[in-house]
Parts: sequence; structure tokens; C-alpha cells
Amino acid sequence: MWERFSYYGMRAILVLYLTKKLTEGGLGMDKSEALLLYGYFAGAVYFTPLIGGWLADKFLGKRLSITIGGITMMIGQFVLFGVNNLTGLYLGLLLLIIGNGFFKPNISTLVGGLYEEGDVRRDGAFSIFYMGINLGAFLAPIVIGVLTDNIFATTNADGTIAYGYKYGFLSAGIGMLLGQVLFNSLAQKYLGDLGKKPVVVAHNDAKTSTNLQSTNPETGKVLSSKEESQRIAVIFILFLFGVFFWAGFEQAGSSLTLYTDKFIDRTVFGYEIPVAIFQSVNPLFIVLLAPIFGIFWVSPIGRKTYNTY
Repeated sequence: MWERFSYYGMRAILVLYLTKKLTEGGLGMDKSEALLLYGYFAGAVYFTPLIGGWLADKFLGKRLSITIGGITMMIGQFVLFGVNNLTGLYLGLLLLIIGNGFFKPNISTLVGGLYEEGDVRRDGAFSIFYMGINLGAFLAPIVIGVLTDNIFATTNADGTIAYGYKYGFLSAGIGMLLGQVLFNSLAQKYLGDLGKKPVVVAHNDAKTSTNLQSTNPETGKVLSSKEESQRIAVIFILFLFGVFFWAGFEQAGSSLTLYTDKFIDRTVFGYEIPVAIFQSVNPLFIVLLAPIFGIFWVSPIGRKTYNTY
């Protein structure tokens, strides 16, 4: 939850921080350049988990990778807070990209590792997990929007507002710090030794072959090379369509943010709603609907659906 608080809180104000004038608390970057930079950043955030997941499986183990990723992202947020120029921007974003690569793929696979293959409770667990991380994504834009637009905003001599974007990055870093402390202090109690060792080492300790073969989770049958190739092909097809989905989804943090800032009347009962708060709408619906789907997957109908597909 706190990692999503950190990431989505930063994401809610990043383009605003890039495009607002220096006197308004931003960096004064051209809008087209800012959107291009945001696109590169988002693309790298989705690519680096491939590397981080591989390093975790081969060398580091999931738990250590999560710790490395969390600390790196925390430092990245603090750099964005403390160094308000292009050098600080690029360094901070680079650290966030690297940290996300270590953190994101491994925290999800830890949840899957709590259940045996074919256990119908796994889908329910992921629904609850997804609800938890989106609770952070829901709260972050609200908290950070209030901090940047209200609490730490000041009025310049010419009447323009200087937003406190750097304090938004600070709160995102504190959120990441809190999340990492909770993870490291509670992991042993709730996870045991799960994720402490790389996958190959863990299988060696269990006296199984290091030549890890894919199996059908329902029957336990080892998959042939043809069957494995078919499954990999399906993954790449999903990737292909996923590109279009995420390209649209990330407009919320870029073009739609600028549109909301410039064209939407955000005044309600005399209070101007911070632009960042509008990014809480999507995770709000996820938080509300996730428990329903979690209950569904462990119900008789959900189990029948799972076994059918």
C-alpha cells in the first residue's frame, strides 16, 4: 500500500511540477517535452521489472530485492524533494525507475507464493492485495494534492500561486520509508522464509532439479516444449494488447492532468479541488469492487468458473 502511495502520489504531481513556471514551484519545462519525458519514465517503469525479477530469481531472492527497491525509491523521492532542478529531476526519476524494477515484480509474486498451484484462494488473495495497494493509490493524490495546493502553497507578490510540489515528493518518500519499515519488521512473522533465497537456490535446498520445468497446475504433468511455446505466445499477445491499454491509462498522469488543470472548473462550494485529487477516482472504484471479486472467487460459482477456464 505504501509503495503505491509513494508512486501514485509522485505521479499525480509530476507533470504539473515539470510544466509550472519556476515562480509557481515548477521547473518551467515546455509541455511537449514534459509529456515526452513522462512517457519515457512510464515506459521504463514498466520495463525494468523484467530485469529486477530476473535478478531476484537468479541471485538476490525476492525479499532482498524488495528491500533494495524500496530504499532506492525512497531515496529517489527525497532527491526530488531536495534538489529542485533538472539534475535532481533526472537523478530522482532514475532512482525511482531502478527501485521500481526491483520492487514491483517481486512483491506480487510473494503473494502468489503463499498458495499452492491451482489453489482457488489465490485469485481471492490477489483481489485483496490489489485492493490494498490501490488504497494507497487512492489516498496519495488526496494527501499530496492538499499538501501541494493548500498547506504548502504560497502567494507571490503578483498574485500567482507557488505550489509546494517538493513537499509532495517529501511525503511520498516518507510513505515509502514507512512501508519498507513495516515490510521488513513483519515479513518474517507472516511470510516465514518465503522469498529469502533465489528460486534456483531454494529448489536446490529442496533437493529438486535446477532444470526447472513448467507443469500444468491442475494435473502436475510436465509441459512439452510445444505447450510451453504456446503459453509464451499467449503472454506476448497479452503484452501486445497491454501496450494499448497502458498507453491510454497513463494519460491520467500526463495529458489529462494538464487538461484538468487548464480547462476544468474545479471549484466546489468555494473550494478549488487540487488537480492531483482527480487521480483518486480510478483506485476508489478498485477499492470498492475488489472485496466483491475476492468473495466471488472463493464462492462455489467462482470455483466452478476457475475450474472451467
